[in-house]
Order: sequence, then C-alpha cells, then structure tokens
Amino acid sequence: MVDFIYQNEPKLMVILRCIGPEKSFLEWAIFPSENHTFLALKESKVEIWGNELYGPRL
Repeated sequence: MVDFIYQNEPKLMVILRCIGPEKSFLEWAIFPSENHTFLALKESKVEIWGNELYGPRL
C-alpha cells in the first residue's frame, strides 16, 4: 500500500480518481483548499481531473 495526500490549491473543484487492479475504482470530489489522504495499492493509477476553459484537464 502507498499513502497519498493531495491538496487542492486551485480555486475550482477537482475530481480525484484511484483506479486499482481489476478495474476497481474510487472517486472523490475535492473542493478548493481541501486536503485528501488515502491508501492505494502500488499497482493503482491515480488521476486528478479538473476543468479548463477549453474542456476537461487530466
């Protein structure tokens, strides 16, 4: 397991997605100035999605 922490510094909400082995996933909405900590397997892929003027941003 790997310990992650993310602090949302932008002024907009972002979506934090953790995709684990066998396509299992968890998704959280992280609001501005909010911190989020979680544990994930080493094989997991962590994505942070935001919104730009031209569309979604990974």
